[in-house]
Amino acid sequence: MWTKIRIAGYFLLAGLQLAAQSPKWELVWSDKFNYKGLPDSAKWNYDTRGNTYGWGNNEKQWYTEANPRNAYVDKGTLKITARNEETSGKAYSSARLTTKNKGDWKYCKVSVRAKLPEGRGTWPAIWMMPTQSPYGQWPNGGEIDIMEHVGFDPDTVLSTVHTGRYNHMKGTQVGKRRYLPTATSRFHVYTLEWEAEELRSYVDGDLYFTFKNEHTDSGAWPFDQPFHLILNLAIGGGLGGQKGIDDTLFPHVFEIDYVKVYQQK
Repeated sequence: MWTKIRIAGYFLLAGLQLAAQSPKWELVWSDKFNYKGLPDSAKWNYDTRGNTYGWGNNEKQWYTEANPRNAYVDKGTLKITARNEETSGKAYSSARLTTKNKGDWKYCKVSVRAKLPEGRGTWPAIWMMPTQSPYGQWPNGGEIDIMEHVGFDPDTVLSTVHTGRYNHMKGTQVGKRRYLPTATSRFHVYTLEWEAEELRSYVDGDLYFTFKNEHTDSGAWPFDQPFHLILNLAIGGGLGGQKGIDDTLFPHVFEIDYVKVYQQK
């Protein structure tokens, strides 16, 4: 009898240890897009401040504000739409939505279910930037690219981080590519888990990129401050425009089924 109790107790303790090691995520913010009209203004902003200078990246679109032709919720999804139409001196219109000062988190899990556009010149992204940026301007404040996709490489998605030490201006950015042949034909769940020790990126629950905290300085790990979420569909630019833009395929739609943000209990 004593042996059986001891064995049962052992397994109970082992189970408790495993549970303690697994993070418990609690939903703190979401948009399931179960309404019709413009994106919920209590949750989303329109970011337009970089339109005049191409966002420092030679992007070709003009991001509009509260224009249902570029950002609209209908039939259960948010549709960020890029159009081949002259807008404020740019050849294309699109939308860039942020949660800045409406959804800002330090350490969190972000899950976005989305279907990506297909066509040379498109550049949709799900990413995060610092809300206050106490370490200075980009790249010192950090950037977390949960998902990027370019139309000329339709069967691949990317997850990347940028910091003062690791960024594409120096050719030292850190990230991974993930083969995903149905990225433009089906919805997939793109997830970030961000903790004090590391960042982890997943597609449909499959872990494919990890970036660890080196415990050196903010140049390597500025990810100890609140960040906000960004959803956008760029046209052209330093990454998306590397092989030109096919004007015959517009409009392009970046379709989002839901956005969910969790934090640990």
